[in-house]
Amino acid sequence: MRVFRVFHHHVALSTLLELVADSLLCFLAALFIASAIHMVPGEPARTVAQADMVWVAAGFALAMLLLYSFVGLYRQGSEPMGPGSIVRRVVLALFIGACLTYLLITSVTRGASPGYVVALVMAYLLVGLIVVRLAVFLMQRLIGAPRVLIVGTGAEAQSVASDLAALRRIERKVVGFYPTSTEGAAEVPANKVFARHLSIEEVVEQNDVDEIIVAVREQRGGGIPVDQLLACRIRGTPVLDLAGFYERAKAEVPIDSLKASWLIYSQGFVQGPARTVAKRVFDIVTSALLLIISAPVMLLTALLIRLDSPGPVIYRQERVGLGGRPFMCLKFRSMRSDAEKDGVARWATQNDSRITRVGAFIRKTRIDELPQLLSVLRGEMSMVGPRPERPSFVKELKEQIPFYDLRHSVKPGVTGWAQIRYRYGASVDDARKKHQYDLYYVKNNSLFLDLLVLIETVSVVLFHEGAH
Repeated sequence: MRVFRVFHHHVALSTLLELVADSLLCFLAALFIASAIHMVPGEPARTVAQADMVWVAAGFALAMLLLYSFVGLYRQGSEPMGPGSIVRRVVLALFIGACLTYLLITSVTRGASPGYVVALVMAYLLVGLIVVRLAVFLMQRLIGAPRVLIVGTGAEAQSVASDLAALRRIERKVVGFYPTSTEGAAEVPANKVFARHLSIEEVVEQNDVDEIIVAVREQRGGGIPVDQLLACRIRGTPVLDLAGFYERAKAEVPIDSLKASWLIYSQGFVQGPARTVAKRVFDIVTSALLLIISAPVMLLTALLIRLDSPGPVIYRQERVGLGGRPFMCLKFRSMRSDAEKDGVARWATQNDSRITRVGAFIRKTRIDELPQLLSVLRGEMSMVGPRPERPSFVKELKEQIPFYDLRHSVKPGVTGWAQIRYRYGASVDDARKKHQYDLYYVKNNSLFLDLLVLIETVSVVLFHEGAH
């Protein structure tokens, strides 16, 4: 299946098809509910105007789609979900949907018991989920995977081929590798390497190639047949370099093969006044709403922290924010108050002995991050953005990770693209990997991507995915 760019973000066609089909099924389910209300035993139902019925159906469809999204049914992770995980998510979404449907029907039928209607609707939605995904799967098999030619035979080419084999949502068939004169010994299967006496145009035509990926880190020196690639591009065959491939395929920007010129000339990095105002309004509305909703949880958490271990409830720590300026980051204290009594900053690790009993729970459920909503209201942070790091870590990481300062061109976030895409990180190597996701967000940030991150954060918290 192909990948489309939607509001600067890359979305697989299969995901878009599932979203559209699920929307239609949920809308039809709501229309069935509206018509079935009049058949519910009990007191007469209130009359619902036809125009109002459409709006109710649209609202129900939106609510169900949000439920599907919150449990991660549209989540485009690098690893496909197993059957058990999918079943758990579907059951949870349909259970909550059944409760909402029951409340909706009883509110307009004056207390009648519409259990059979709810059961019919949920069974219909369950069958619909199965049929839609089976249809998309069969369509993928019928159409077949796009055929890809990889230019290069080195480690990068082998890595691209491995990633294409593993990434189900952008499945591709590698027809072979085209050698260049700038590389050493081939690291790919010899029987998959085309002879150099053939031009890339001939290889593309003879093998029905749909896409070309240039998997060569160093492209200077004339080793890459640029004229042949240009000819293919003009004839309609897409050509991607390593950075473009990984941005589209894995929603990250690889720093090992990244050049400043690519960052300068590529699309993205939109930080104009309109985007700034829209993001600020979005931050104020969402943080205020979440503060109101989470107030009881925050009060209970403060009490439990006070009872569990001595020390302050709120932990204040200096972090690096927008433009490299420091600010005080607020969190519920999850470690002992003497965790860094020697004054040396240390990476937090999984199963860290410094973490308290309450701290282990609030870190796993992300409750410890809730005080940062106050920082969002103050304008020091955003709801979505790269996670802020401590100044000592930033100094170290800037020396070891290329383009690390780019993450400070936007406000740090309570949650972020790296947090929902990568596991728990506690080393420089982990920071390097997460930085590639942060670069993707900085380059492609938009209100759409912010909403997507917030929705997927729910899935991460519910099913303990991603990183803390």
